[in-house]
Amino acid sequence: MIVYVDSSAFAKRYLAEAGSRDVEALVRQADAVGTALITRPEISAAIAKLVRLGSLDRQHGEAALRAFRRQWPELTAIQLTEAITAEADTLAWEQDLHACDAVHLASALSWQRALERAVTLATYDKDLWRGAQRVGLVAWPERRR
Repeated sequence: MIVYVDSSAFAKRYLAEAGSRDVEALVRQADAVGTALITRPEISAAIAKLVRLGSLDRQHGEAALRAFRRQWPELTAIQLTEAITAEADTLAWEQDLHACDAVHLASALSWQRALERAVTLATYDKDLWRGAQRVGLVAWPERRR
């Protein structure tokens, strides 16, 4: 299985949240795991925000960020190209998505076309999850709660 993981799902690998074990299991069973380059600053920003708000202490935040950065080279990083940007532009409008979600969707679609294999898009964002289904990607988790 080829898995594209967006930031909402990736964060669960590094922060103890509902769904963390499910994401870890999905990543472990995948033949390949990819994500857009935008995921890197999105994860850093999400962890920093939790520390800033006091929801996560600094020591645990730094540990989570180190773990993410250590595992980053193991991922397939989907480059942001003009073609992906143009497709994200269209998807943002057609699927009513936020900018980064449109980039994630366009990146996953681009990767699926390049591999000529089905790509599962893992996300906990309801709009991105619905968009993935609408454009022919396998959306994970199977059901939105």
